[in-house]
Formats: sequence, structure tokens, C-alpha cells
Amino acid sequence: MKLIDPIVRFHADIQQIRRDIHAHPELCFEEHRTSEIVAQKLQEWGIPVVRGLGGTGVVGIIKHGDSPRAIGLRADMDALPMQEINTFAHTSQHAGKMHACGHDGHTAMLLGAAHYLSQHRDFDGTVYVIFQPAEEGGGGARRMIEDGLFEKYPMEAVFGMHNWPGVAVGTFGVTAGPMMASSNEFEVIVKGKGAHAAQPHKGIDPIIAAIQIAQSWQTIVSRNANPLESAVLSVTQIHSGSATNVIPDDATLIGTVRTFSTEMLDMVERRMRTIAEHTAAAFDAEVDFRFKRNYPPLINHAKETAFATEVMRAVVGHDKVEAQVEPTMGAEDFAFMLQAKPGCYVFIGNGEGEHRDIGHGLGPCNLHNPSYDFNDDLLPIGATYWVRLAESYLKKTAPDVI
Repeated sequence: MKLIDPIVRFHADIQQIRRDIHAHPELCFEEHRTSEIVAQKLQEWGIPVVRGLGGTGVVGIIKHGDSPRAIGLRADMDALPMQEINTFAHTSQHAGKMHACGHDGHTAMLLGAAHYLSQHRDFDGTVYVIFQPAEEGGGGARRMIEDGLFEKYPMEAVFGMHNWPGVAVGTFGVTAGPMMASSNEFEVIVKGKGAHAAQPHKGIDPIIAAIQIAQSWQTIVSRNANPLESAVLSVTQIHSGSATNVIPDDATLIGTVRTFSTEMLDMVERRMRTIAEHTAAAFDAEVDFRFKRNYPPLINHAKETAFATEVMRAVVGHDKVEAQVEPTMGAEDFAFMLQAKPGCYVFIGNGEGEHRDIGHGLGPCNLHNPSYDFNDDLLPIGATYWVRLAESYLKKTAPDVI
């Protein structure tokens, strides 16, 4: 492993920042304290700062030389609405809020890289360090883009990174093409006609229709989707009725759909609507079909992925980089940035959880788990990757792969 010595020596400082952010988690679009820390540190290191993009977003501008070329490096800042059960010193001080996905670590790694780049600037062009709010369901990436991120700060490509529990520290994973799924949700209200349970012939039973719809939806993946492509349709809630002897007026189906392509998502949504409407009609019922597309699939660009892979290999070694990692059905709003700009999103191994201080919860060190904690051993590894990525991308002679 070839870590940058000044970054390694700065480890304790970055760890302190990371743990402070962990102890003071803020939910999406509420990252006022976190963005203040980020902005103050960047300014302290002589980096011009822009604030307010996407609400609480921060962009640092690290420039050197005369080249108009530029690259974007992105980290997310928000926490989750969860109760932390860890009791170590840096546990959350805010009930019902927790950094259970490692965004505190993502922010710290990018700050570590920014600190080094501000002092050495061994590149020709501009590095934009992007600290994004509201990844956890708020679509903060989309908000920053809508606020003019890429128009005001033109960049050729943008890169992101996420810690990945269960993967060894000192390793990376990436794949070209689809790497994370789209995230979508639905709410379908089946409207029938209430009646006494002893006289069902006088009503239109929405529960029977809803059950039939839910069962028929499962044929979309098994019979309409290409078997070589992936899709998940999950009905996670069914709500109806309030008494044992009453057939209710309506029944509600709620759930999620995840796919790796927009084409697959279009087909699933279309078939869901058709099945719901026609099945309900067969029971003389009606439906109110609502389908919300949250995050698109995250699709890595081939050239930028090949470039990032070589940088990762230069940092941790060829055998420590899985270049065809298995995609996940989890979602990530960095997908919006990859729709707007070429780029690549990578996983950095967070280990199995042995790094956690005494006082951690008894649960596993998994993402979105109340026992989770970011592994501080990643800080110099991730920061070194960011630095080498920026330096390599902004060489005086552009890399062939770009």
C-alpha cells in the first residue's frame, strides 16, 4: 500500500473531525453545523469556499496552474433518522439521529485530501471538492445540480466513494456500468364499496382485489422481465379495514421497485399499472395508482471507471482492487451526478467491525445498523485515493483513458 506520508501524519486530526461529526449527526438539508465545520476547515487551509448549493452544500475550489481542466470529488454529509445504540465516547449526542452509513467518514476523507491538495497542488487545473447534503432520501445531488453546480463550476468528470462493510480494509471494489439500483416507491389505493361482512354481495371487496393485484405483480419479474436483467418488486405494506365484521371501502398497497436500467423500470411501472387497473376492474373496483421515482440507477462510465481502477491499484495494489464487483440493489443519489457528467463511484472496504471502540452495540457493523461505526483506518487510504485521482487526472498531459 502506497499511502501519502503527510496524509498519514494528519490522520489524528482528520479522525478527530470525523468523530466530532459522528457525535453531532444532522439529517438531510439540516447539515448546518457539519457544513460550517467543512467550510471553516477549507478556508483555514486557504481554499476558496462556495456555500448554499443544494441548501447546505459546500464546494471548495483548489486551483493550480493555467489549465482550464477540472475534476469533481464528492462526499455526502447527512445522517439517518435512527437511534444509535453504541455508547463509546463519540456516540451520537442527538436522540433519533445517527451516522449509520459512514457519511461522517466520507466527509473526513475528502477533507483529508483537500488539506493535502491545498498544500502541495501537484496538478494543473482545478479540483472541486463537493460536500453534498441530503443523500439519504433527500436527493441532495439533484438539488446541487439544479442550483447550478456543473454550470457554475464546469468539470470534465465527477467521482464518488462509499465505505462498504464486510470488505477488508485496504481494498476497493468497482464495476463499469450499473453498480447500484434505482430506488422507487409506489402507493396503490384499491377503491371498493364497504359492506357488512355477513353480506359481501352488497359490497365490492377491495381486500380481495388488492391481494390478487399483489400476487399478479410478481409475474412481472418472472414473466415480463429479461431473465438476464435484474429487478425487485416488493409489496411491503397492505393496509385496510378496522373491524372484524366490516368489509372496508378501500385497501392500500405500498412498496418499492428497484432496477438497474431505466428501460426495465419503465416496463415494470407500465405493467404494474395495467395489472392493477384491469384486475381491479374485474372485481368492479377502481384504483388510484401512484408511482414515485426517487433515485435513478447509478451507472459508472467505462473510461472513467478504467481510470479510477488504475489509480486504486496504484494506491493499494493490483490484487486489492475488485474491478468487477457485484452490483447492489441499494440506491445512491450520486447517480444524478453521473447522469449529468462522466465519472465513477467506488466502494472502499470498511472491514468486519473489529475496529469499533469499546462500547459498541452488539449488532453487526453494517450500513443502516444502530451498532455501525465508520472505520478510521480508512481515512488515509481514502484521502490518498482522492489525491492520486486528482493528480493523475489533472496532469499536464491528459491521460489517454480520459
